[in-house]
Amino acid sequence: MSSKDNVAVSQLLALLETRYAMRVLWALRDGHPQTFRLLQDSVGGITPNTLNTRLKALRAAGLIGHGDEGYRLTASGTDLVKRLSDLQAFATKWTAAQARKA
Repeated sequence: MSSKDNVAVSQLLALLETRYAMRVLWALRDGHPQTFRLLQDSVGGITPNTLNTRLKALRAAGLIGHGDEGYRLTASGTDLVKRLSDLQAFATKWTAAQARKA
């Protein structure tokens, strides 16, 4: 992996590591737009200020958009969530393997 690739991965991971960012993306994964209040309920435990901050960052990154019906994933956001689903499948297998070792 080139230095440029490492920077890109680091930038994406820094965004995704911010509190609640992944939960916001995951809440929108079904493709249905959600209003601010519905998204706040879907994420759970997030304050309006924090949700607003995450939404701004995710919109600036081009992962979510906002329209008349509410917030939804962009094509890039949908692609990312699909790739993260692969990671979830790996994590499930990995966790089971770790449990067998114990």
